[in-house]
Amino acid sequence: MRTKIRRELQAIQPWDAQEQRDLADALAWLDSGAPLCRVAKPALPPQHLVSYFVLLDEEHMLLVEHRNAGLWLPTGGHVEPGEHPRAAVVRELQEELGLQMAESELGPPLFITITETVGLTAGHRDVSLWYLVKSRREVELVFEREEFHSLRWFSLADLPLGKSDPQLGRFVAKLRSGLASCEQG
Repeated sequence: MRTKIRRELQAIQPWDAQEQRDLADALAWLDSGAPLCRVAKPALPPQHLVSYFVLLDEEHMLLVEHRNAGLWLPTGGHVEPGEHPRAAVVRELQEELGLQMAESELGPPLFITITETVGLTAGHRDVSLWYLVKSRREVELVFEREEFHSLRWFSLADLPLGKSDPQLGRFVAKLRSGLASCEQG
């Protein structure tokens, strides 16, 4: 599985110096043989792999108001032992939003971050792969009420960056730079 995860990481084209450092650190962590997946809540081991999946409808992004973190976050979750990060996205899509998607429909991650967590489960580091999932705001979503207070579609221009994952602004900047180059091309 480490070889498959390494390929997943190597598919990421770093956007800035911070992402380049995070990618290099994640590859070194992967190659170190350290455990990759959380085996006990909230933080054992103290660094583990997470798959974010960002639902995007043109210039709108879905965020969930996460109970434990106290932040507006993209949906996603911890990668389970023996699970590929894309399989985690498919599983979490179903668990958190009631959406079905085949793993083959999902492209490589767009972004990688290593972040110290906050909130009720603070004190560990998430190595997060950020996947993009195209959606429509009209799609009915059934969200996991035990984990989230609410969910909301935000315009990319009006994201609550001060109350979200500290890397969300960088993700959006990378996303917009890719959208801009696609529109020009």
